Amino acid sequence: MSRRSLKMMAAGALLAAVATAGAGAADMIGRSPTPVPSPTDTPSGTRTCPGMGEMQPIAGEYEYLSQMVPHHEEAVTAARQLERSDRPEMRQLGRTIVETQSAEVEKMRDWLAQWYPSSPTPTQAATMMRDLSGLSGEELDKAFLQGMLPHHMMAIMMSQQLLMRGQAQHSEVVDFARSVRDGQHDEAMQMRQWLVQWYGRGSMPCMPGMPGMPSPTGSEPSPTSS
Repeated sequence: MSRRSLKMMAAGALLAAVATAGAGAADMIGRSPTPVPSPTDTPSGTRTCPGMGEMQPIAGEYEYLSQMVPHHEEAVTAARQLERSDRPEMRQLGRTIVETQSAEVEKMRDWLAQWYPSSPTPTQAATMMRDLSGLSGEELDKAFLQGMLPHHMMAIMMSQQLLMRGQAQHSEVVDFARSVRDGQHDEAMQMRQWLVQWYGRGSMPCMPGMPGMPSPTGSEPSPTSS
């Protein structure tokens, strides 16, 4: 089995694990679990979480890039708040997200200007992250992890949909989507581990759904052009 197939299977396993982990009863250090939002079903058959918008299906390369730009920018804004964290690993995670996703935003904006100059400027469609500016200590770390984990999973789903449906028009976007999927998968695995370790399984967040999401396994079609 190829490394790419293993990555796609791992992403699918993480989606399933995170979606069900919120049912954990008590954490490992004896604290009462923090209540987490319960998902609700929508007419379209997807699961939404209180305070989180429903991500619409990706219709093509432009929609992927134009939605991912503000999605990344929201992550960067939240990650900057981790400079106040008491945990060095959280401060480092924040710096990694800021550096990586800021560079990716610049790249996506360049592609949009080059390939889709007449299309609308990317705008935020839905807010997933709460305002962290007034938080500190354990409250900051927990709120960030509970918000950024589903935020990362949304980016993984968007990237996987683009790849599995062969919607990318340029090979650069294929490589980019794989990088987003795999990089954010690894970060999501680490965040899930910290969240359970520090705050217990009862702290796991509600996970949003996206209509028309294909299975995370299978082969990827080639881009229609290079």
